[in-house]
Amino acid sequence: MQLRNWQLECSNQAVDSFSLGQKHFLALATPGSGKTIMAAHIAKQLFENNMIDYVICFAPSVAVTNSMRTSFAHVLRKPMHGYLGAAGGVFTYQYLASSKKADWSFLKKSRVLVVFDEIHHCGGDDTNMANAWGREVLLNIKQHANYMLSMTGTPWRTDMAPITLASYLEPDMIIQCDYTYGITSAIRDKVCRTPEVILIDNDKLQVNAESFGSLQIALEQSSLRYSEILTDDNAVRYLLSKAVQQLKQARIEQPNAGGLVVARSVEHAKHIMRMLRKDFNQSAVLVTYMEPAPQDVIEQFRTSNTQWIVSVSMVSEGTDIPRLRVCAHLSMVRTELFFRQVLGRILRMMPNIRNNKAWLFSFAERSLLEYAQQLQQDIPESIIKYDSYKDIFLDTKPTGKNPLKLLPQPNDIFSGTQLGDWAIKDNPNDSDTSITQLLFSLQGRYRQQVFSIF
Repeated sequence: MQLRNWQLECSNQAVDSFSLGQKHFLALATPGSGKTIMAAHIAKQLFENNMIDYVICFAPSVAVTNSMRTSFAHVLRKPMHGYLGAAGGVFTYQYLASSKKADWSFLKKSRVLVVFDEIHHCGGDDTNMANAWGREVLLNIKQHANYMLSMTGTPWRTDMAPITLASYLEPDMIIQCDYTYGITSAIRDKVCRTPEVILIDNDKLQVNAESFGSLQIALEQSSLRYSEILTDDNAVRYLLSKAVQQLKQARIEQPNAGGLVVARSVEHAKHIMRMLRKDFNQSAVLVTYMEPAPQDVIEQFRTSNTQWIVSVSMVSEGTDIPRLRVCAHLSMVRTELFFRQVLGRILRMMPNIRNNKAWLFSFAERSLLEYAQQLQQDIPESIIKYDSYKDIFLDTKPTGKNPLKLLPQPNDIFSGTQLGDWAIKDNPNDSDTSITQLLFSLQGRYRQQVFSIF
């Protein structure tokens, strides 16, 4: 397997550092750039140099451990199931913290490389203040592993705690990485797709008879809550209509292109899946912790032609589904960490396909606006294109049971396509569809701000 330039450069630098006596190496690489393959080649070089006997990997979820196990076994030409004859094993951080059967004494008896994927899940730099996963790393691994490779695509924690094993530069406490491969380089190298973030707004919201000119103002100056927007069928249906239409466009050049919806709860995810199937005639599958065999659903979706996968957070980080091109971010979690992780699910390039763009849809809430603007700042001005607000088309005269009727618009932002292609239906049994039953109403013209990175 031929490595990308950054993967080869990073793996060589890590092996050189380990050869010179450095024990821990921290690599920052943007989501979707191929960190796992890079890590597997580091292990391969260490095996070939007779520097290690085993490699042990940790990751935050079962889906990611399955992917790592496959990738490492392919590169090393040995299984990674953790039993006799294996090159090592792959485990979740949860196993690290909860297993009573784990015997870490082999770290003292053998030469071991320990790989930490998405190390930012481990927080704290001392055992008294660290979280459960970070504490186990500090207690059982740090002192005894011969070499440690940490990887992250989002080098910070929401709780602002230091990342376990990481070093920081004072006084600003900036994380010190041994190797960095950012989104700017990944896009230029055609390793990652170019993201476009579309945030949906509305210019006339009625909240308790008071009018507001945007979602952001209404959220800040009225009793309106973001959770109410996410559960309003008219608002969600409108956003989904834009995402569905964009996926239709993407599937013209890539017939198996897929979409991801990140919902706020299991019930929310089920409702959105029904909406995709009924209102938009889309094929969709559901994957949550409550569903039987969720990892099987993800694996089947990865190679299928199904249009949408709807989840809460099981596909938010590390899961490798390169055919994903469009994402609807409808989660209550609005941190930059989560925003970047979700965005990373649609950035992975597929070989031999001209699929150099990806689209994320959400609502124009303040924090999401800030993250989109920060994403622009991460890209040099020479490859940024700004588009102003686009007024989108709603019939503001309530008619029948669907007061927010979507109308065709020839000047739509999506290259002349029309929302008239999509059937917007009402469910008479759904109490949320009656605008008079809500504390607020979205009666104005929808508009969207497009953050384009070209």
